[in-house]
This record gives sequence, structure tokens and C-alpha cells, in this order.
Amino acid sequence: LYPDDGSSADTLLKNASTALYHSKLQNHSHYQFYHDDLNHDSLESLKLENDLRHAIERNELDLYYQPKIDLESGMVNSVEALLRWRHPAIGMIPPDEFIPLAEKTGLITKLGYWVLETACRQIRKWQDVGHEHLSVAVNLSALQFRQTDLLERIHKTLECTSICANQLELEITESTIMDDIDTASSTMRALHCSGVRISIDDFGTGYSSLSHLKRFPINTINIDRSFIRDITIDSDDAAIVSAIIAMAHNMGLRVIAEGVETREQLDYLKTLDCDEVQGFLFSPPIPHEDAAEFVGKTVDALLPAANTEMSAS
Repeated sequence: LYPDDGSSADTLLKNASTALYHSKLQNHSHYQFYHDDLNHDSLESLKLENDLRHAIERNELDLYYQPKIDLESGMVNSVEALLRWRHPAIGMIPPDEFIPLAEKTGLITKLGYWVLETACRQIRKWQDVGHEHLSVAVNLSALQFRQTDLLERIHKTLECTSICANQLELEITESTIMDDIDTASSTMRALHCSGVRISIDDFGTGYSSLSHLKRFPINTINIDRSFIRDITIDSDDAAIVSAIIAMAHNMGLRVIAEGVETREQLDYLKTLDCDEVQGFLFSPPIPHEDAAEFVGKTVDALLPAANTEMSAS
């Protein structure tokens, strides 16, 4: 705004561009007025972006793993691979800070393939020591999902790591597939035909429905943690989760409940015949060297350790 933010057209346009940049970093419905602090924030973002570009070659990235428990067998049958960045100067940077930056700059595709290859190599190592049926879930960004060579890259990774296609699960958000339904359907059918499993992540937070999802060849629905948090005390959340599980099963889909933190939530999900659970009750995401401890464990073996850790914290 003239004259507070500049006395010339060039200055006003430059500062407006700075405000626009910060608006885009928030979300599509955000607006931003310029203020002096934004220049400092822009410099910090540019520096972080530059550091992120070199994070792979500098070995600053790592994968943490969180177990998924099959409630029928009571065993850890799968793990989710989650990206972490330990910055040499700043320390551990939360994913909700660098993932949006990677998505905005296009770096998410490079990071995504690194995650895919690293996770498959780690699963192969665990399989080689006796956990043959262990599978891994990897998050697929919207930008990566739209890449024309996606299927080729996935096939090459599976071949190089000797992982069976059905032991890789790709987690895709609702909004990703609903942006362009026809293209998404074509891509997902190609993935499905190759044997790769597909799950819809954070289900319930987007703008699709199970009636929409019947168009896609998916295997699993991940119920968002926001519905699980109050499932034992909020009748609306309980009704929503119960309906999702019942309808998904009628469509031949498996259901995973994310964000399980209490024994009461676990017991309630069992009464609803939920297929799998995941959350801090069993283990937070942890490095691969520590994650080996829960691979092959039962839910009963995980619960005492999880409860002790939560009590200590």
C-alpha cells in the first residue's frame, strides 16, 4: 500500500511480490499484506530452500518408520516410511516446515524418489533376516503422482531392490486424486495392474466420498487421526468411523485407523472390526536401527513398552 510500503512503483511491486510469495506458502485461500519482517522471512526461506536442495548429497535426510498392526493377527505386518531432515546447523526440522517448501519449489519429486528407494532397500534388509511378509507404505505427493515416468521409476526401484510389487503401498491424499479424476484414475489403474497397493490417506478431511472412491482401484482407506482422537467420547466421530469401516468393508477395502494413542481407542476400534491401527500407543516414528525392534512383534508385546514410555514422558 502506498506510501507506507514504498514511494515508487518498483518498490511497491517488489514488496507486493514478497507478500505474494508468503501468501502462497500458506494456502490457496490466504492473503498477505506486506510488512518489513517478510523480507527477513524471505531470506530465511530462500536459505532453507538452498540447504534442502543439497540435503540428499550431504546425507542429512533420514527415514523414520512407524508400525502398522494387523488387528486380526495382532502382528506388525507393515511400516510407514516418514521423511526426516536433520539440518547441520538448525537441528531436526519438523516435516510440516520443509515438506510444504519442497512442494512449492518442486523439490518434493526428488525427495519422493529418494524416500521410495531408501524405504524399499530397508524393507529388503528386514526381509533378508526373516521378515519376508513385511511391507512398506510410502507417501506420494501430488506433484510426484503427476509425473509421466512415475510407473517406470517405481518398477525400476522394485526391480533393483528385489521387492515384490504387492509389498509396496503408495499413500495418496484425497485432494490429489480429486484434482483431475480422469488422469488420476488412469495412473492408479496402471499402478494397480502392476501389483502395487494403493491407499487413500487422511480419509475424511478432503472433499471426496466412498461413492467417488469406487471409481478408483484402491486397496485401503486410512481414517484421519482427527476422527480417532475423540472416538470414545464424541458420538459423531464414533458414528462417522463406524460408517466408514462398514461401507469400506462392503466395497472390499481394508481400513487403517491413524493416530491411535490410547488403549480405549484401540479397544473401540476392535469392536468396529477395523483392520489395522497405527499410532503413538504402539510407537512413534523412529530411526531404522531402532525400528528393527518392533518388526515382527505382536500388539501385546508393543503395548507395555508404549505405555511405559508415555508414562515416563
